[in-house]
Amino acid sequence: MEHRLTVVRRIFPDLEAASRAAADRVRARARAAVADHGRFDWVLAGGHTPANLYRRLASDRPGRFPWRATWVYFGDERAVGPRSTESNYAMARDQFLAAVPIPRSHILRIPGEVRPLDAAARQYERAVDLAAGGRTSPRFDLVLLGMGPDGHTASLFPGAPALNERRRRVLGVARAGQPPYVPRITLTLPALADSSEVLFLVAGEDKAAAYAEVVRSYPRGTRARPASLVRSAGTVRWFVDRAAARRPRAA
Repeated sequence: MEHRLTVVRRIFPDLEAASRAAADRVRARARAAVADHGRFDWVLAGGHTPANLYRRLASDRPGRFPWRATWVYFGDERAVGPRSTESNYAMARDQFLAAVPIPRSHILRIPGEVRPLDAAARQYERAVDLAAGGRTSPRFDLVLLGMGPDGHTASLFPGAPALNERRRRVLGVARAGQPPYVPRITLTLPALADSSEVLFLVAGEDKAAAYAEVVRSYPRGTRARPASLVRSAGTVRWFVDRAAARRPRAA
């Protein structure tokens, strides 16, 4: 399914400022979604970059965020159990989810401990379908993503076969990233595109080269930087700190 590409880019002095603005955006999307259709379906990002954002939201006073109408999903997960220090779910739980009154039944973690990987992927795909409750596209109100120094996002890596997927919404990825490979489960490009909005939160000088190439590659995008291939039914927003937005040094 093709989506018209609308991109908004904002540059902030540092990650703290970007996280503060991202928190404001998440709150606004949550309130708008609940006002429109009674719930907020939100895909969380893993890694360290969103931790500041999650802590900010966790400290919201009661009534500021529609927690009980919020449904949480994950963009990707390592093939580990929910107690592992490598788990994206565990990070989100410790930084955020344990501190807010989202109903437990509304938190859909990816079952990273299930084998084989394809079984975990299909199990998560079914769980997301069940949680939809008959809701039509777009499936997600907001997808939060990060970007690695190589331009990967979720567990969609440069040149990976998963970038070719057009039907499946969740895939197992046996050889993700650089050696030593860590198997993962990820949402696919079609799943990410089935959203009202995508918000990238990117920080750090090590992301500068990839970010510059993403910007240059629009509107077509490039498989060398998978983040540039992410689409949405609405807007793709980039909240980037000054270090990541800096023109990379010539080699």
